[in-house]
Amino acid sequence: MRTQYLRIIAWVLLGLCIAATVVPIGFRPHMAMPADADRALAFTVLGMAFGLAHPRRWLTICLFLVLAAFSIESLQFFSPSRHPALPDAIIKALGAVFGVVLAHGVLRLLRLRHQA
Repeated sequence: MRTQYLRIIAWVLLGLCIAATVVPIGFRPHMAMPADADRALAFTVLGMAFGLAHPRRWLTICLFLVLAAFSIESLQFFSPSRHPALPDAIIKALGAVFGVVLAHGVLRLLRLRHQA
């Protein structure tokens, strides 16, 4: 049952990342940190959510989120006030992969701790 909630949270976070990337620049949420750190943090959290929601499919999730990061960034071509950039997509993809790896590591540590 807990996995079902994690999956819902992961997909909602993906939807929020899409919205924050595509909405006009004036509606984009702003954090008190540099834009690159904001992107990396958002996609790290997204990666962690998907990694925890799908613990046995971490490699597939990594590939999916890298593709999603580049696809989401390319959606900015359709928004007149936004401009897609390859470095932004790379930062998002790296953040997502880091989040999945982090989730995988946490789950492994919890399993080892549970076995001891």
